[in-house]
Amino acid sequence: MAKKPNKLKARLPRGFVDRSADDIRATDEMISKIQAVYEQYGFDPVETPAFEYTDCLGKFLPDTDRPNAGVFSVQDEDEQWMSLRYDLTAPLARHVSENINGIQLPYRTYRAGWVFRNEKPGPGRFRQFMQFDADTVGAPGVQADAEMCMMMADTMEALGIPRGQYVIRVNNRKVLDGVLESIGLGGEENDGHRLTVLRAIDKLDKFGIDGVRLLLGEGRKDESGDFTKGAALEASAIDTIADFVSGTGSLENDGVTELNTMAAMFNACGYADDRIKIDPSVVRGLEYYTGPVYEAELLFDVTNEKGEVVQFGSVGGGGRYDGLVKRFTGRDVPATGFSIGVSRLMTALKNLGKLGRSEVVAPVLVTVMDGDVDALGRYQKMVQELRGAGIRAEMYQGNWKKFGNQLKYADRRNCPIAIIQGSDEREAGDLQIKDLIEGKRLSEEITDNITWRESRPAQITIKEADLVETVRGILDGQADDRRRQNEG
Repeated sequence: MAKKPNKLKARLPRGFVDRSADDIRATDEMISKIQAVYEQYGFDPVETPAFEYTDCLGKFLPDTDRPNAGVFSVQDEDEQWMSLRYDLTAPLARHVSENINGIQLPYRTYRAGWVFRNEKPGPGRFRQFMQFDADTVGAPGVQADAEMCMMMADTMEALGIPRGQYVIRVNNRKVLDGVLESIGLGGEENDGHRLTVLRAIDKLDKFGIDGVRLLLGEGRKDESGDFTKGAALEASAIDTIADFVSGTGSLENDGVTELNTMAAMFNACGYADDRIKIDPSVVRGLEYYTGPVYEAELLFDVTNEKGEVVQFGSVGGGGRYDGLVKRFTGRDVPATGFSIGVSRLMTALKNLGKLGRSEVVAPVLVTVMDGDVDALGRYQKMVQELRGAGIRAEMYQGNWKKFGNQLKYADRRNCPIAIIQGSDEREAGDLQIKDLIEGKRLSEEITDNITWRESRPAQITIKEADLVETVRGILDGQADDRRRQNEG
């Protein structure tokens, strides 16, 4: 007897998620609002592919300085290594460099897309997620950085996040570089050590100053027992950095001058400290930042996966990266930009009740009572008439011989209306219009015959010519009912 083959097990890779219709629509709604702000500021869209040659991504990878780690990579037919992009900035630098003679500088662009990280997944940490970036390439002055911060603030408010529930925090890597030089971490020979320190400081909002001290020292063990090796700094160096990020240290250099210029611009344009704030604790973990850095932080409380009440935290950030394009061209091409974490921001907006409020009505269902060619053509014609009038509609595509299953399908789909035409109705040129929402309400709420007779009819007979007008009227009535319920 032949052995049955084993069934293939359906399984989702760790760190990846399937997205529902509601999530997709909420994302689209949010992105359209962000895009409107970017367009208002004069930015234009561009799109780069998901794959880049690995050497074009360079050494500026998240959580590692090795060019083939932290990313998903394959070899092409020429045995060149390609990697899925880990952010949208390195691909932009490649795009600008490759088209430098045809691009008008300053180049102001935005783009949304999926990015990929070959890292250990965990709660709220995925291997694939969406970012939405805006960048200005070819603008050397900090006024370009200041504009980015103001655009971030305007984006938060366009999404319905009120003042007092967000802040754009700003620092300058030149200031922090001065601190690192003061503890002996200047020069290219200390690049790796300096990057470890930067990433430790970048965890301030996550682990607090005590956790950062551990990461600046020997290391930190998390609740799962995993140990993160620290920067192994001496106690005096740790104190210097801790004082600086806590706002008690002091330093004067070009970075401080640039921050003062940006602060003056914020004040002149009405962006007070409750919207944009100079904050020495802002670091940003990637090494390619060379000047101002900034983060958009949400200040309202949420309950995390451990049941703890915490502030929501960062939903995006960026900064100046003047060296990325130079890697390809050999010439100085200054750039600045920021990135929004789409999934994280969407979670925040759902917490605030700012997303998913736009109504998506399920389709009107045209049922099938006869499977011959003429009847099917007639049913499909009804669907096309409804669609032509801007009404969402579909013809039942399952086994039409079991009519009860069609109505069950309509109920599960939450269809507002079912259109029914049997042979008798077809001969008379009639249609049965079944108001499924009202029918459900009647069956659940009305128990006596008097109320039943006085209620709105759940099923009516009309002429075929009146299909669109009747369906639109019923849908409008259902929408009015929902509005009254929401107001009540």
